[in-house]
Amino acid sequence: MTSGKIRWGILGPGSIAKSFAGGLAQSRTGELVALGARNPAKPGLAETFPGARILDGYEALLADKDVDAVYISIPHPGHAEWAIKAAEAGKHVLCEKPLALTAFEADAMMHAARKAGTFLGEAFMYRLHPQTRQLVELIRSGAIGELRMIKSSFGFAMPGFMPEHRLYANELAGGGILDVGGYPVSMARLIAGAAAGQPFLEPDKVVGAAHLGQSGVDEWASALLHFPGGIVAEVSCSISLNQDNVLRIFGTKGQIEVPDFWFAGGNRDVGPGRIEVIRSGAAREVISLDETRHLYSFEVDAAGEAILAGRQEFAWPGMGWADSLGTLRVLDKWRAAVGLEYEIEKPAKRVNTLSGRPLRTDGKAIPKRAIPGLPRQASVLALGFEDFRSFSSGSILLDAYFEAGGNLFDTGFVYGAGYTETLLGQWLRNRGVREKSVIIAKGAHSPLCYPDVIGRQLAQSLDRLQTDHVDIYFMHRDNPDVPVGEFVDAMDAEAKAGRIRGLFGGSNWTMERMDAAIAYAEKNGKQKPGALSNNFSLAEMLEPIWAGCVTSSTDAWKAWLAARQMPNFAWSSQGRGFFTDRAGRDKQDNEELVRVWYSEKNFGRRDRAIELARKLGKSPIHVALAYVLAQPFPSVPLIGPRTLDELEDSLKALDIKLTPEDVAWLDEGPERRRA
Repeated sequence: MTSGKIRWGILGPGSIAKSFAGGLAQSRTGELVALGARNPAKPGLAETFPGARILDGYEALLADKDVDAVYISIPHPGHAEWAIKAAEAGKHVLCEKPLALTAFEADAMMHAARKAGTFLGEAFMYRLHPQTRQLVELIRSGAIGELRMIKSSFGFAMPGFMPEHRLYANELAGGGILDVGGYPVSMARLIAGAAAGQPFLEPDKVVGAAHLGQSGVDEWASALLHFPGGIVAEVSCSISLNQDNVLRIFGTKGQIEVPDFWFAGGNRDVGPGRIEVIRSGAAREVISLDETRHLYSFEVDAAGEAILAGRQEFAWPGMGWADSLGTLRVLDKWRAAVGLEYEIEKPAKRVNTLSGRPLRTDGKAIPKRAIPGLPRQASVLALGFEDFRSFSSGSILLDAYFEAGGNLFDTGFVYGAGYTETLLGQWLRNRGVREKSVIIAKGAHSPLCYPDVIGRQLAQSLDRLQTDHVDIYFMHRDNPDVPVGEFVDAMDAEAKAGRIRGLFGGSNWTMERMDAAIAYAEKNGKQKPGALSNNFSLAEMLEPIWAGCVTSSTDAWKAWLAARQMPNFAWSSQGRGFFTDRAGRDKQDNEELVRVWYSEKNFGRRDRAIELARKLGKSPIHVALAYVLAQPFPSVPLIGPRTLDELEDSLKALDIKLTPEDVAWLDEGPERRRA
């Protein structure tokens, strides 16, 4: 920023990049200095982007020390990769919409920007035009009474089916929902938020429909969004159908119409801004903003002002990170409703990490340990991942966990109706790391908790996992009505058949049943149950979270685990939010927290975790996880992060090394005061 302006580089010389360059030329805060092109010899680049140095490739642009910020204008599938690489190179990023293919990808981009301390913004240029702020002020002022309905479209007709064009190309994530559907969705969320006195509002219901054409992309599509408070939005988009593209907002005392608000009633160069207010019995009121500035100059300056102020995201009404994530979550639901998954999102095509690189296999952030009975070392933290329903979303977290050194994966026959196992199997095969990984499988959940179910379900699990064995197997529940020996026989048979090649045992089994199972195995020459997966946490579970659940956090259990040196793979190891601000003696709104964890003994432990966390510069939840890791028996916490930020936050617990005295003090209180 030698001239006091942001020095911009454009990544990809498409038509929208030309429009951005026009806005940049008329901006107050920025100047164009470079263009990264895959074909730098293409005729006309110098004339189209005057003053820009034409660089050979995107990597060259990111390596250029004279570039402060990068505008990404390449097709949708490259947004996440190059935004992450740009952040890692220390460059600020303004990325064309959609910010990413999914909210999961966008979250990973934000994670990279947050770590790098760089700006990341989604280039919805309409949000920065003065017309948008004027529209919000009308809604907030009650100009049309109480808001009831929003109707919004962005649709156009291409000359015909053009399989080579990016809008029809499946491999380029074509179709209307991603290309232009975000405009009416983001506007509906903005207007609903204005009516509620918030920056934006999230719908509580999304219902979508679409026509998928020859290439499998949506050629025209519609969705209904229902918001808290009863506001309904009808949104539609198309690439093969002309629509009127008028934003209509209906209230109890009138309506507002905004023609072509995506371009503020103009084109990619100038949008004058025009809003029409229609009230019953009154003449149509026309509000003309008469803007003459370049349409794209507003977002250039909004991004520039954020960068110069040291902010990492747009100020409202620009699309901040939470706003962008909210819009993409709606688009994710819309796509899911119509069955639109691009081929590039499936395992066969997504062979690298989101950043475009092969998976690294030398991570050390998560250490590994030997556990008796396991043929290979396992990471000290096990990953659970029930919340993902596509390979493209789940692989982001799986990649990050593995690259950090994690290799222990927790699955269950009933998780996601089997999809968790399917996802892990796809990922292990795709990344080629089955032999470096340790798989936990679980089966025989109630009500199907019988010996003959074990083999049948395990066979199906192995098919989903695309492997011939698991490393650890747990019965997901126990059935005390069945003699324990029958369960031991069933699991021992699977071990002898080579389908369990490590430990087996029980999840949510009592001490008495484990003792009986071990005694039966010893007497009858069977493999002994060698592991548990019960709840274990610094906070003791007072009532089962779910029917049939068992905690091992009592004093008697701790003594038994230590005496047996029994490995316990602890679920809900961080108390399901008890060690966060969600809990507190004065916070009674969360039924589960109150019912399961609230006792004065647990609050005393929480108080001590808070005290120790302050001394260590950590959070109480880190102390709670470190407590589970520091037990005098093999104790392996199961963690279930949903985002890369949550994963990275969990790893901070690994910096804490608690002594036996620390553990006793956290558990028992002042009489074991920590020095």
